[in-house]
Amino acid sequence: MINKINRIVKPMNDTQTNEATKTIIGCAMKAHSTLGFGFLESVYQNALAHELRKAGCKVDQQVAIKVYYDGIVVGDFFADLIVNDTVILELKTVERLNKMHEVQLVNYLNATGKETGLLLNFGAQSLEFKRKFRSPKSASAGFSGVVGLAAVCLAILLGHF
Repeated sequence: MINKINRIVKPMNDTQTNEATKTIIGCAMKAHSTLGFGFLESVYQNALAHELRKAGCKVDQQVAIKVYYDGIVVGDFFADLIVNDTVILELKTVERLNKMHEVQLVNYLNATGKETGLLLNFGAQSLEFKRKFRSPKSASAGFSGVVGLAAVCLAILLGHF
């Protein structure tokens, strides 16, 4: 598979992705417990990247991603971290995560074609994290009821199914 940033990527299976996200969360917990809360996002990003590399992960920081619409580039953003060419990490240093942070990560997943992302908040006393998917995996993936139905309908309209 070739993703939109023109890299050949061997997709990870669900077991590999689950193991990668466990490793990422463990490294994030270590960085957060060592540093505490209150630093800028870049401090946690560098600490987390260091911990992930120590754990044997491939880590890219501040990866430029282009957003396409109707065949043209309509915007750019930077993924905080991409781990093992597969999992996008969006780091925050806020008091509490909100729905817009989740939507931002899902949009990054849609723009890159990557399936899995982790939203990590280092701004509270305890590390807060959420795993998000480009395509709804199940009701436990963060979609339920009317919101889940709307997400599935949108995914169908966008050609994700």
